Amino acid sequence: MLQLGRVLLGRLRPARPWAARRWAAAAGGEEERFVFLEYEPEPEPPPAASTTVRAAVRRRAAGRDGAPRGERLLGEVDPSVPPSGVGCSGCGAELQCRDGAAPGFVPADKYRSLCAGPGGAAGLRDAVCQRCWVLAHGGRLVRLELPPEQHRAVLSAALRSPPRHGRGPLLLYTLDVLELPDPVLPQLPALLSPDVPAAGLLVVGNKVDLLPADSPGHLGRLRQRVTAACLQAGISREQLVDVRLVSAKTGFGMEGLVSRLQRSWKCAGDVYLLGATNSGKSTLFNALLFSDYCKSRAPDVVNRATVSSWPGTTLNLLKFPIINPTCDRIFRRQERLKEEALKTEDQLSDEEKKHLNRLKKQGYLVGRVGRTFKRRESSVIDFDPDMLSYSTDEDPRHIPKKNVEREEFTYNEVKDARWCFDTPGIVKENCVLNLLTEKEVKQVLPTQAIIPRTFILKPGMVLFLAALGRVDYLQGEKPAWFSVVASRMLPVHIATLTSADAMYEKHAGQEFFKVPMGGKERMQEFPPLVPQDITLKGTGTTEAVADIKLSSAGWVAVTAHAEEELLLRAYTPRGTTVVVREPPLLPYISSIRGARIPGTAAYRTKKPPSLVENLKTVGNR
Repeated sequence: MLQLGRVLLGRLRPARPWAARRWAAAAGGEEERFVFLEYEPEPEPPPAASTTVRAAVRRRAAGRDGAPRGERLLGEVDPSVPPSGVGCSGCGAELQCRDGAAPGFVPADKYRSLCAGPGGAAGLRDAVCQRCWVLAHGGRLVRLELPPEQHRAVLSAALRSPPRHGRGPLLLYTLDVLELPDPVLPQLPALLSPDVPAAGLLVVGNKVDLLPADSPGHLGRLRQRVTAACLQAGISREQLVDVRLVSAKTGFGMEGLVSRLQRSWKCAGDVYLLGATNSGKSTLFNALLFSDYCKSRAPDVVNRATVSSWPGTTLNLLKFPIINPTCDRIFRRQERLKEEALKTEDQLSDEEKKHLNRLKKQGYLVGRVGRTFKRRESSVIDFDPDMLSYSTDEDPRHIPKKNVEREEFTYNEVKDARWCFDTPGIVKENCVLNLLTEKEVKQVLPTQAIIPRTFILKPGMVLFLAALGRVDYLQGEKPAWFSVVASRMLPVHIATLTSADAMYEKHAGQEFFKVPMGGKERMQEFPPLVPQDITLKGTGTTEAVADIKLSSAGWVAVTAHAEEELLLRAYTPRGTTVVVREPPLLPYISSIRGARIPGTAAYRTKKPPSLVENLKTVGNR
């Protein structure tokens, strides 16, 4: 298999004083580009020869504009070989070498070598398909011909199967809180119809670590918003078991989620993880796999799900066995949680501190996920006598490593097991991510704590979020505050109404706007921005009146003087939607800012401190 290099994302410069850079617009006006220098990427070094070769391969696969769309097969196919019946350990698709555009593809030569052993197709049990390998090693996508109907068919067939153990499954729905109102929630009542023997729905609001605390109690308010969105989507209170807020990435809220599942659901039936594409569902699956929710030996037997920023990573059903929460196990787990809650950061090991500090840089909310029921280590020392057989005046010989057999569950371990399944992501329609390349998706999706960027605009001014969204301030008596909540990799530009169109025409597709990327040829195929007029009435200078959600690119919270009427015009690419979110998700977001930058419309940024869950604070920590 052709080895693919990782996509290099330029190193970040250290924090430096703010600056605003200005360019002259083609229309003769003046616009401002506000570069937050503490996050500006450094120029990448010249590529080495091998990198140049890989870049040439990417250009050939990309097409005219040089922007990769997703590559096809990187090895030969053999239509004569039947499917293996073995699932990919990364995405669950059946491994095969017959069709390079279908899920589960492994190049024929690699496939045959893995099946050459005495076990035949059993040699594929630890293997991953080419798509998962590329995602894990290169962060790029192998294009597959997998229609949304097939995603739904896999999910529907699983949920409509006869209930095991006499009880239907619990549906654990993963919701990206940044995407509220969640576009997939209205589809859930159909999944909970009478012909689906589901026992209930537990909604997990994921990625809360990315949002700053705009006021005390912001998590309680956020939980209420998620609950309201579920009820508005047609989910009844009887069907809704609970709403939990977590970060599957940083571990915040995960111990509470495990306790909730063990306390209410116990081990009554199977659990299905559902969610829209890119909601963090597979990350949640992996977090539960390494928690007290699964059998202690499962992490040694079950491979982790492939995690990627590209939507729709899971193609079939992955699963792990759920541990039976007996009274003894619950007691031991509670004792561990109490003991860990009394620890201070100084009492953690150096490795734990390093891991904790890394998570603090990634999110505002951090949790520590431990394991009570660890597998017992063998007390028998396993050594190779051949390694001790040479004399002191001999050079040690190279002894080839023995093949380690793959661990398997015993029959008794799984005969009555309840399973937690990771299912394919439900495809979001009218989403801007569907229009982007995988490199552009990485720029758009936030992976670290979002630092709000606030600007004060007068009527006649325009705010651009990359080339993916635009908000015009058309009419109003007074200035208003516009707070951008989006990935730090997306630049914000301020212009006037007279220069905005020329600015977009000149710079779209270029480094100035960053996304989309690929120049004029890329923009020829990219949908134009289409407008939607919005009327708002201010509630005061400390509280936003609404969020203008620019599809999945981010949103702009608008704060205006009380009773001040504003006429705005928001733009997103054709085929995507603008959502006016009232009330706003973070109503006091404009307060998270520094001083005004002289001579500009921008305020200095301010990052609130991170909070670590289940850790005793000392002094001012």
